[in-house]
Amino acid sequence: MEPQEGRKGIPSLLSSQGECIATNITQLIGWTPLIELRNIAEKDGIGARLIGKIEPYQPLSSVKDRSALRLIEDAEERGLITPGITTLLGVTSGNLGIGVAFIAAQKGYKFIALMPAKLSLDKQILLRYLGIEVVLVDAVQHGFKALLDRVEQLKKDVENVYVLDQFTNPANPDAHFRWTGPEIWKDTAGKVDIFIAASGSGGTITGVGRYLKMKNPSVKLMCVEPAESPVISGGEPAFHNILGIGPGFVPEILDRSQIDEIVTVTTQEAMDMARRLAREEGLLVGISSGANAAACLKVASREENRGKMVVTMFSSGAERYLNSELFAQVKEECINVNMTL
Repeated sequence: MEPQEGRKGIPSLLSSQGECIATNITQLIGWTPLIELRNIAEKDGIGARLIGKIEPYQPLSSVKDRSALRLIEDAEERGLITPGITTLLGVTSGNLGIGVAFIAAQKGYKFIALMPAKLSLDKQILLRYLGIEVVLVDAVQHGFKALLDRVEQLKKDVENVYVLDQFTNPANPDAHFRWTGPEIWKDTAGKVDIFIAASGSGGTITGVGRYLKMKNPSVKLMCVEPAESPVISGGEPAFHNILGIGPGFVPEILDRSQIDEIVTVTTQEAMDMARRLAREEGLLVGISSGANAAACLKVASREENRGKMVVTMFSSGAERYLNSELFAQVKEECINVNMTL
């Protein structure tokens, strides 16, 4: 299939004649702007161009809106689900679930989200606010298998259930081959030299990488993973706090054959960079976005990459992590100040 030249999203409204009104929220999923990190590049003496794709511009503020839409549309196209009858079921650290939630609400599906307990409180709150049934599983103690076991149990207990499996379903990377990759290629005028992205489900780096290498085989594809849990690099899974990436196993849909290099980033490096992006570039992005930017600095600082264009993803907005370690210090400061008044 020939990929679409990016999903139009908001620009499709601006280019229309007459009224500029979306018919529903799913029409707004699509194009997001690229931004150059000039302040950080100048401060760190980086000779390459650092470019980030601002996915918080999606309707519900994350890149997972794209995957959620394609997973649902693909199942509809294949006649596997029916609004008002099918119950959607999915394992999520939060952002995919939020993406599925608003699309399911628009289309008329019930959705049950399975999440690791004790993580992502902000995302749990948002899912419940969207009216979603949230099932929490202690994956920290029992591992990802505990989530998969709960999925199998719910498949037996719930009628007409369909599992949206972002880790195995090719529709996930297809969203980025159809939409995200073409957007990056077009908006960089084909000048992208290196694409860097963290792997959670593996959808973004596989889909975007496949498209960019189709357009220019010399484009380098670099995968980011937590240094504490470097399973793609062949290491052992372990706990880390870069929410949304590094699930502790190699996802089935991750195409490792096209990856040119793996870059590891610690949780501390990811959080420090996310804070720098806020204070030096005015960008409120999440922890995995900090990991992506930190990896970009490591790669861009190499002499062989001077003058090259390095593109990465800012996958979600920072407000989704207010109750995480990312905001712990400023949260405590605000609480203490208010207590003195």
